[in-house]
Amino acid sequence: MLFCEIIGQKEVKEQLIQSVHENRVSHAQLFLGPDGSGNFALALAYAQFISCTDRQEADSCGLCSSCRKYNKLIHPDLHFSYPFFRGGEKEDSSADLEEWRDLVLSNPYFDLDEWRNRLDAQNKQPNINKAECLNILHRLSLKPFESEFKTMIVWLPEYLKNEGNRLLKTLEEPAEKTLIILIAKNQDQILNTIISRTQLVKIPALTKQDIVQYLVQSKDIPETQAARIAYLSEGNLQSALNFLKEDESDDFRLFSSWMRMTFADKGGQIFLFVDESSKLGRENQKNLLRYGIHLIRECIMVISGADELVHLQSSELDFVQNFSKQLDLAKAEAIINELEKAHYHIERNANPKILFLDVSLQFVKILKFNTLPAGTQYILN
Repeated sequence: MLFCEIIGQKEVKEQLIQSVHENRVSHAQLFLGPDGSGNFALALAYAQFISCTDRQEADSCGLCSSCRKYNKLIHPDLHFSYPFFRGGEKEDSSADLEEWRDLVLSNPYFDLDEWRNRLDAQNKQPNINKAECLNILHRLSLKPFESEFKTMIVWLPEYLKNEGNRLLKTLEEPAEKTLIILIAKNQDQILNTIISRTQLVKIPALTKQDIVQYLVQSKDIPETQAARIAYLSEGNLQSALNFLKEDESDDFRLFSSWMRMTFADKGGQIFLFVDESSKLGRENQKNLLRYGIHLIRECIMVISGADELVHLQSSELDFVQNFSKQLDLAKAEAIINELEKAHYHIERNANPKILFLDVSLQFVKILKFNTLPAGTQYILN
């Protein structure tokens, strides 16, 4: 991975490159950034830059033996650790290495959902267990084979839990010429003892313009469509790629009809929708709910008189403008709350048929009978 291949993040790139030129490479670093920000891609480019034998002023050469091996993720001094979905106490991540390499090479901006789909893990929970921690320690104990540094990239240390305490001594006093990079998105879920032993590198979400430029140049889509997707993705490139797929999906039909049937309290149609949505599959259900959240947020823009901030295509724009007439801010916020709760429960293996029926009934109460869910408090002018 070359720095020039990474979208945006100019200041972070300059910071990392300068640390190498000034020989200030900290042995343990925490790359903290939201999903789709490129924190993993930056870590990979950083490790390659350090190992490059013909390093340029602002990037790896991409041609030396080290770079060629990095480009295939087969460098003997490059190691990875990541959550996996097998439950055995003696299991570690090595069994998934080929799938991991394929995923990283195809999309270095991937998230946990894409990794789960790649392994067909369905409802299994990710884990970095004791055996994996011991495997990390073993690989860090090895001497560099070809490069000056050996590098361990740990993706999502949030899943280390208490097993992460096994790594503390190594994080504090690793072997000479060792680089450990933790790639995280939620600092609150990482052990404080780990955070205190790493140098924090904060990576912001991508700008709207960064995503627009990428979509136009790499995906060959019109700039107006790219701008709309960039706006909805909120700086997350993986979300932008998902929205690009959704442009070809059935989410708009499903969600708009769901709102219409609950507004009209059409019980028969609601049961048909519940049956259809329960068969979509977990990830498609989550995508539908996320899409709905974004569409209702666009309705809030219209209700608030900020129509110029709405970036939607014709059919979606027509729906948002018409549906907004049936809403006020309290109803819109209540609908978003229900969608967010549904997304949370789908992630945690809720029964989809029961869940979509319950949410549909809540929508009927909100839209048809003007009744907000119990406990919801709004201050209205």
